[in-house]
Amino acid sequence: MKKQFIIIGLGRFGSSICKELFKLGHDVMAIDSSPERVDSMRNFSSHAAVANATDEASLRELGVRNFEHAVVAIGENMQTSVLCTLMLKEIGVPLVWVKAKDVQHQMILEKVGADRVIQPENEMGIRIAHHMDSEKVVDYIDLSEDYSIVELVASEKLMDQSLLELDIRARYGCTILAIKRGDEVNVAPMPDDLIKLDDILVVMGHREDLKRFEEKGV
Repeated sequence: MKKQFIIIGLGRFGSSICKELFKLGHDVMAIDSSPERVDSMRNFSSHAAVANATDEASLRELGVRNFEHAVVAIGENMQTSVLCTLMLKEIGVPLVWVKAKDVQHQMILEKVGADRVIQPENEMGIRIAHHMDSEKVVDYIDLSEDYSIVELVASEKLMDQSLLELDIRARYGCTILAIKRGDEVNVAPMPDDLIKLDDILVVMGHREDLKRFEEKGV
């Protein structure tokens, strides 16, 4: 379904989000105070405009209140990103996601109403650390402080056994959400589905349970 997005701040982070959302077929407005950055995004957005992100009149004139979702990607300038976030919420944008440069920045953004705060460097650092911790880990996503989703490579230990036989939920408290095999993805696999060597298991659970399954089950 086509959605409407505003991307404010067209550095590497903001421009990559803008390009990908536009490629996915959404209506994307790209905004930055730099004419050069705006010009570079004209072919990768539905609309591109030069504007001051802290000027409420400019934001209203651009019609930001008609958009469902805004991304404030001005992580380097804390004051600008906080003011912009506050204005977007006051104007009435339903969902505002904001890039933060550190924990203090995140706390302030949450207090002024940001719906989600992203620390790209921190989040990527966590994922890389999990890759380095185990060669079995393909990807890692935090859902909360306690729960995560992890992609694990199936070893010979699981080969040619069904999910029913392995009984992973009962033994480890984890849930297999999907099984990836080459280009195919088996979403919500059935109990009698077999696991093959080098399948990628998409597993959800408590961090401690996931670690136990990774070390003993896979």
